[in-house]
Amino acid sequence: MTDTLVINKAEGAWVVRAGGAVIAESRNALELSERGGSPVVYFPREDVGMAFLDPSDSRTTCPLKGEAHYFTLHTKSGEIPDAAWSYEQPLPGVERIAGHVAFHGDKVTVELL
Repeated sequence: MTDTLVINKAEGAWVVRAGGAVIAESRNALELSERGGSPVVYFPREDVGMAFLDPSDSRTTCPLKGEAHYFTLHTKSGEIPDAAWSYEQPLPGVERIAGHVAFHGDKVTVELL
């Protein structure tokens, strides 16, 4: 890990809500802080309703974390393209986020219970 990235256990219970549904809930989430940015909460896949997510073709590359793979989130209110992402093979130093999913967007709420 570099001095620009810090990964800690996200204390407490975290939840993701979208389209009137709870998409994820975990007491085992990780919080990744990157210098100059807001912390991002990563949820273990076993705590995510993966049935709500379909892989999209979108990819981005971060020089510190690697290639992010995105997911379209399906809710009863409709689709939210690229609302979630994961690093399937994160770079050395950030391996802890492997097997985790993060969420974002104005139609998705990530909050501490």
